Amino acid sequence: MSTSTDGPDSADATAAAASAAPTPQQIRRWRRYLADEIAEGQIYRDIAARRHGVEREILLGLAEAEKRHEQHWRTLLGKHAENPPRPSFHRLLLRWLARIFGSVFVLALAQRAESDSPYAKDSDVPEGMAADEAIHEEVVRGLAARGREQLAGSFRAAVFGANDGLVSNLALVMGIGATGVAPSVVLFTGVAGLLAGALSMAAGEFVSVRSQRELLEASSPTHVTLEAAEYLDIDANELELVYLARGMSEEDAKHRALERLGYLNCDCNPKYSARPDGSKGPVDHSDDYAEIGSAWTAAGSSFCFFAVGALIPILPYLFGLAGMTALVLALVLVGGALLFTGGVVGVLSGSSPMARALRQLAIGFGAAGVTYVLGLLFGAQVG
Repeated sequence: MSTSTDGPDSADATAAAASAAPTPQQIRRWRRYLADEIAEGQIYRDIAARRHGVEREILLGLAEAEKRHEQHWRTLLGKHAENPPRPSFHRLLLRWLARIFGSVFVLALAQRAESDSPYAKDSDVPEGMAADEAIHEEVVRGLAARGREQLAGSFRAAVFGANDGLVSNLALVMGIGATGVAPSVVLFTGVAGLLAGALSMAAGEFVSVRSQRELLEASSPTHVTLEAAEYLDIDANELELVYLARGMSEEDAKHRALERLGYLNCDCNPKYSARPDGSKGPVDHSDDYAEIGSAWTAAGSSFCFFAVGALIPILPYLFGLAGMTALVLALVLVGGALLFTGGVVGVLSGSSPMARALRQLAIGFGAAGVTYVLGLLFGAQVG
């Protein structure tokens, strides 16, 4: 990974900028850049302290690049580099989260921070340094993608479960509440909706994930060919047909069949290679579909998070409130929860948290508004 800004262009730009007396505006801006570069380097070191192997080396490489950027601003600022200001709130928050969690959540935030770099629009920034920041975003995106794959299944179930609980039970409470029935009826209806929805979500998620894994496993090659190969006749066998059926060309299928029969030596087969103890045999690929997640984990996440989400709209009724007061408070509580879950999804997906949060809010309130109007119409007819 090359993110150096020590080339001749960078040196010439630094020398040219240093030769002219900087304006007060430039000094303030450069000092802010310096503070942020110091903070970003520390963030990557804090995350690296919790990682191992290649990921650790990548993060330390990013930290070293930020150190070079820091030195660039120190050179430009000269005596003004002393006692740099506090970094931006966003980077302070990132640094605090990195020290506590060091997780994909922090990497997703770091990706967002790298994408918002002001360097591309600042003429005082060398082109090499601006290019570094663009590459940093892609590096962090790749690191965050690894973590996203690991939590994709359970996280998807948790987010969908929470949002479904929030929206469906809010719509139910708003619709029933608008009819003018007693608060106890609204409460019992909400509790029934919570249990029914949570059980339905858990069952549906379990069946969905289990079915998806079974379909993928059914489509994956088996080890039957490895066990039967030694008994096949080289002049008349159907092993080539196996590989032709999997989409190989005739030449590749024949080559692979000869490998399996032992006429060609190849240890590159990932499904039949050396085990950790050195013996030969099928390798355990139970984690091949890790991004899908476990069916039990997905079901449990869906049940728990749906129940938590569905509980929020009925909290006002649990505390004895009634009428419009309870409905308004339910809207406020659910609105805050929808903004939070939407923002979290936005952060982890590397997109705008605010846009995702507002989208979640609009969907939830839209559904609640429809059922509230229907409840008013139904209540008026009954009355």
